[in-house]
Amino acid sequence: MSLSNSPSVQTIPGESTLGESTRGQNRVVIEHVSPEIDGGQFPIKAVIGDVVAIEADVFADGHDYLSAVLLYKHINDVAWTETAMSLLTNDRWGASFIVEKQGRYVYTIEAWIDHPATWQHEVDLKVADGQRITSELLAGAQYVDGMLERAGGVKAGSKSGRKGKKTLDSAPNADVWALQEMAALFRAGAAEIGEDRYNEAVSVAESDQFTFYANRYPERKHTTRYDRELAIDVDRVRAGFSTWYCLFPRSASREEFQGEPKHGTFRDVETLLPRISGMGFDVLYLPPIHPIGTAHRKGKNNSVICQPGEPGVPYGIGSEEGGHDAIHPELGTVDDFKHLIAIAKNYGMEVAMDLAIQCSPDHPWAKEHPEWFKKRPDGTIQYAENPPKKYQDIYPVYFETDDWQNLWLELKRVMLVWASWGVRIIRVDNPHTKPFGFWEWLITEVKKEYPDMLFLAEAFTKPKVMKELAKRGFAHSYTYFTWRSTKAELEEYMTELTTEEMKYYFRPNFWPTTHDINPGYLHSGHEPAFLIRYFLAATLSSNYGIYGPSFELMEHIPFPNKEEYLNSEKYEIRHWDWDKTNKLTYLITLVNRIRRENVALQTTNNLTICSVNDDAIMAYLKVSGANRLLMVVNTDAYQRRAGVVQVPIWLLGIEPDQSYTVHDLLTEAYYTWKGEYNYVELDPYQLPMHLLRIEL
Repeated sequence: MSLSNSPSVQTIPGESTLGESTRGQNRVVIEHVSPEIDGGQFPIKAVIGDVVAIEADVFADGHDYLSAVLLYKHINDVAWTETAMSLLTNDRWGASFIVEKQGRYVYTIEAWIDHPATWQHEVDLKVADGQRITSELLAGAQYVDGMLERAGGVKAGSKSGRKGKKTLDSAPNADVWALQEMAALFRAGAAEIGEDRYNEAVSVAESDQFTFYANRYPERKHTTRYDRELAIDVDRVRAGFSTWYCLFPRSASREEFQGEPKHGTFRDVETLLPRISGMGFDVLYLPPIHPIGTAHRKGKNNSVICQPGEPGVPYGIGSEEGGHDAIHPELGTVDDFKHLIAIAKNYGMEVAMDLAIQCSPDHPWAKEHPEWFKKRPDGTIQYAENPPKKYQDIYPVYFETDDWQNLWLELKRVMLVWASWGVRIIRVDNPHTKPFGFWEWLITEVKKEYPDMLFLAEAFTKPKVMKELAKRGFAHSYTYFTWRSTKAELEEYMTELTTEEMKYYFRPNFWPTTHDINPGYLHSGHEPAFLIRYFLAATLSSNYGIYGPSFELMEHIPFPNKEEYLNSEKYEIRHWDWDKTNKLTYLITLVNRIRRENVALQTTNNLTICSVNDDAIMAYLKVSGANRLLMVVNTDAYQRRAGVVQVPIWLLGIEPDQSYTVHDLLTEAYYTWKGEYNYVELDPYQLPMHLLRIEL
């Protein structure tokens, strides 16, 4: 059988080039690189300062020793940086590096047969067996000659002054002299010039000194390089750790007008910033702030009949006053919005805008670009539907339009306008109803000009769709946490998020409720239930958010037979008591302070679920360096629960019989625990959780 016809051999272009090809001499295989998303099609995610760990299967035929290096660089760098990989187990190799700059990094792997290391191993075995190794010492001298040449010198006996080569005299460094002496010693030992010289040569051959120089000046012949360069998208730190607060600016006023809540403004929002920032939030998320259409405007509780004076739904975007690049006049002007962004920055906060790609029938696009909307057989434009729901006040944008290029460019223009106002975080409404390719293009294009822009995907949809959106560039993703309430559900979901492939590209952002979703777990208005759901969101995920005053004040009455709010703020202006505080407000403020002070809570994937012999008590450990936190939560909002927590002391350097202190950062109580198994008891009517710092 000819070589080119063998299905098990890599095709080599033409028999005449067989002798010139070096691929036949490459014996190392590199495969199963991790992380690698969909064969390298998509990047993994990190934030500045993250340690990125890379692993791969690296092996070869025979019993030779191997060496492997991880190569990485920022996309703007010319030269690669490399770090040696270590053998972990069973031909699995690993290495890590720190990403220090924002933007895209690439990485790959190289590996080769390490002949000097193989030689040294064989020398060890033969010497231990009592064999004479004179021939091996001569081979070792040749390996050292190679190290010497790579160090900048030339091997003994070579003619000096060859083009491109340095003589020993021209490179008088310590490594060159040490290698020269080592080569001479090996040759003397091989020639058996005295037993002492032989024994000294054997000793050096087995020494760490030889290993050191072999690693410093490696013989990298017939190197195999992984067949692709993989990517990492590195965002700013807030992508990895953020605390969101959502409010409707039109409900920000403390005043009333003729017995009704007065329409709030951006200036009213500014007066709330000290309170919101004082609770520990660093992202202020605003639902759409654009003009609202009047055609088919919805009334209170989604009524199709809008009473005079009712404000409409902010998601019915667009009127004669403008569209997505305009500001609702009752909120203020563009300059007022820019002023809000500047004042928020003074409080350590950013303002996030809401991108809803849909239009009121009054939107300028509906008149100027009717081709961007799908028409029914009778020639009218189809309003939005999510059966059985109907959105008569909204036209969905039709992404299959023949004029899709101009549609994409217009949406990019809108994003750049927002960016020019100072916006650097965008929450996207229902991104799963728009093409994946569009999002990948849009996010990439916007980040070319504003690399610190972050996009959050509000996609409560099928798992594969949510994952695909994250792969295409969304920095954050909404999750199923809103509906995971039992211990078993939470542990299963956290295992998926933090231990499987999703952990490399899917950044969860946990919300107990949203302005769209009033989950059944909270319909009773039971205070311990709100405390539990808040605490889980804030300590399981490094990114979380709350639907502002509604959640704080434990609003819970549902629209009949739905997971939605009765008297929803989406359809009317609400008047909130911004001065009111309660147990939940206190817990939010305290936990946010603890999150800022404890780095273990500033990442998500450092979570270890701990065993507890109770089906409602959930315990999980988070460790970052010397910061060790153990959270214990009673997920039963109605019953006192007790159990024994198994602390994974083997991860903490604690001996089985060792006593240690756990400090509850919520209550300032101290407990002395010992070994793995320790008793906990939690009463939901007092405080249904512990946040314990383990202090050795």
